[in-house]
Amino acid sequence: MSASPRLMMVQFLEWVAARPRRREDVLEAWQSSCPRFPVREDARADGLIRQYGGEAGEHRVELTERGRAMLDRP
Repeated sequence: MSASPRLMMVQFLEWVAARPRRREDVLEAWQSSCPRFPVREDARADGLIRQYGGEAGEHRVELTERGRAMLDRP
């Protein structure tokens, strides 16, 4: 990923960081039919988010340390 994150990526990371997110909510809110804007997939591939199992089999999405560091950049 480039040194300067794209605005869409920053918006996505801020959205994930705002409160706990279910995987299903992430998929619904950030779906894209355009292959040029796969922000979810890019964030996961770049190690900015991770998915983990929750209670009753729910899957949650959260920022990784690297994702938090990106948001803390000036």
